[in-house]
Amino acid sequence: MPSHLTRRSLIRGLSAATVIASLAGTLAACGGSSDAAATTDAAGTVTVGRVSNGAARQTELKVPEVASLRAELPAAVRERGTLDIVVGALPDGFPPLAYIGGDQKTLTGAEPDFGRLVAAVLGLKPQLANATWENMFVGIDSGKADVGFANITDTEERKKKYDFASYRKDNVGFEVLKKSTWNFGGNYENLAGKTVAVDNGTNQEKILLEWQTKLKAEGKTLTVKHYASKNATYLALSGGRIDAYFAANPGVAYHVTQTAKSPNPTRSAGTYSGAGASLQGLIAATTKKDSGLAKPIADAVNHLIENGQYAKWLAAYNLSDEAVAKSQVNPPGLPLSDS
Repeated sequence: MPSHLTRRSLIRGLSAATVIASLAGTLAACGGSSDAAATTDAAGTVTVGRVSNGAARQTELKVPEVASLRAELPAAVRERGTLDIVVGALPDGFPPLAYIGGDQKTLTGAEPDFGRLVAAVLGLKPQLANATWENMFVGIDSGKADVGFANITDTEERKKKYDFASYRKDNVGFEVLKKSTWNFGGNYENLAGKTVAVDNGTNQEKILLEWQTKLKAEGKTLTVKHYASKNATYLALSGGRIDAYFAANPGVAYHVTQTAKSPNPTRSAGTYSGAGASLQGLIAATTKKDSGLAKPIADAVNHLIENGQYAKWLAAYNLSDEAVAKSQVNPPGLPLSDS
């Protein structure tokens, strides 16, 4: 997963053949359980946020097939009739984006739900597989999976092997207590005099330390705190020992929903591009290079944007601040120096 989210443990020491065989088994097993959840929808309908365990508002969306977009698909995919989607959420998942739902079996979250929406536009049956972050790319490389939907950042390094269809901003964000009057406002100078927590080794830590250096040069202070766990960070926030927590924006959005009815509810105090000031980072559907899938997927995303289902999907997961105006094929990505 991208560096700005805490990395999950990776399965190491497996040969490529073993990983591919494992993923093939996962495709069959996970596809079955995911399909079981999806088949309650009538034709032309996709329900997002099902079994989300409080991470989303369950929302039923009308998504009929678009024959002209289906015709853009490579013949082999069109004739097969399935879109084989891989999500890199093993072993622990990362709500609200991808995780095992409240029924303890269904792969749910914003990412697999969006894969289902794209598949519906293209007139394909979604087949969902869950893998580790590392094995997800092996599955795409091997052809066992058509596309990855897993909060994958568009980078120039990855473009050497993959084609991208962007669909969401790659943002980091500030979480504050709901009663706080402070907002980031897109200007690092608003952090002067504040105490902000951030996770070690993340992209947002790199950004925050750069701002701290700039403020110091201006004779101003920004106190940066690190805690051993997210629970410790949230306790510091609720106890007033820090002013804000700087984290991956989807994680902020999720925690805001979880605290809404607590004694210390929180809110978002603003977002910032995970790629920094010079480029808006983008999350993108990821396909094998020259597979012919990136354009029809981008066109399907744009259809969802134009017809309103896209906005309703984001709203269901409290991610409306990550909306893009248009999906692009292989837009400018994170530079090689930062990939």
